[in-house]
Amino acid sequence: MPPISEQNRQPSTTSLSSKGDKVIDPSTYFSTHVPPSNLNASKILVSEFVSKNSKINRPVVLVTSGGTTVPLENNTVRFIDNFSNGNRGAASTERLLEEGYAVIFMHREHSLQPYNRHYTHSAERFLDYFVAGENGEVQINLKYKEKIQTDFEKYSKAINNNQLLMVTFVTLSDYLFLLREVSLTLAAMKRNAMFYLAAAVSDFFIPSHNMSEHKIQSREGNLTLEMNQVPKFLKPLVMNWAPDSYIVSFKLETDPELLVPKARHALSNYGHQIVIANMLHTRKTEVWLIEDKKESHHLQLDSKEAANGVDIELLIIQELVKRHKEWINKN
Repeated sequence: MPPISEQNRQPSTTSLSSKGDKVIDPSTYFSTHVPPSNLNASKILVSEFVSKNSKINRPVVLVTSGGTTVPLENNTVRFIDNFSNGNRGAASTERLLEEGYAVIFMHREHSLQPYNRHYTHSAERFLDYFVAGENGEVQINLKYKEKIQTDFEKYSKAINNNQLLMVTFVTLSDYLFLLREVSLTLAAMKRNAMFYLAAAVSDFFIPSHNMSEHKIQSREGNLTLEMNQVPKFLKPLVMNWAPDSYIVSFKLETDPELLVPKARHALSNYGHQIVIANMLHTRKTEVWLIEDKKESHHLQLDSKEAANGVDIELLIIQELVKRHKEWINKN
């Protein structure tokens, strides 16, 4: 792959025309869409979680993880999805817990979860981790016992010590409502709060009032979709919802010429602290940490680390924790 350049290239723009609505303003989105059914319950759990960790001065990070679905019908049968399985968010959460952070893990339902990810989406089938004992009772296969024991202890410790809270979403709308509520609650932590926005959020959607109420019928012929751009919610998060917090966003591209310029454009436009930039085909082995008015910082696994299955998130979190602490002290 060509080297990522720091030259002053401006990101290209794509003109999208719409015969229907204009781009929806973030301030009006929530009044025109239905909140998820778990919003109030999640708000209560998050509030209690933040309060308990605030009392012991433990920093709290919101990790968003997995992709968002974009329904095509209000009574949803069909939807548009993306490839994200949530591994980055889950792996990063494990590292953040080890660094002493409390984590609100806001993830796509059925996507990868911290510690559980090693067994639910592995080469082995889940039931292969177990064997039948002499009396027919189910036992852990000795081949995997040490690994399972270690992960179970880490997971149990995080849950029991009020260090890990799981919150789920499915659709884009679910995600946006939850992001706002969690952000407004987490804002009370001020500089002790971090936002690690690793979820692959759709850039386009169909407003609910433009969707078919029921299943789209195939007998109606070819399907043509006209989609709106998703409102940019990073700016209200930075400016209004959690203005004193450390906010990390992600930028994924397939064109290396666009990666750094678009990351810097995001920093300039939204005013947050850092963008983690990565290329689609090398995202598991290298990333660039981009901060305003600083040279980009390249992180890459060496060949041995990559071959041994080391997560690039180990390097990412080490750097972010250091930078978050420096940012707290500087301010």
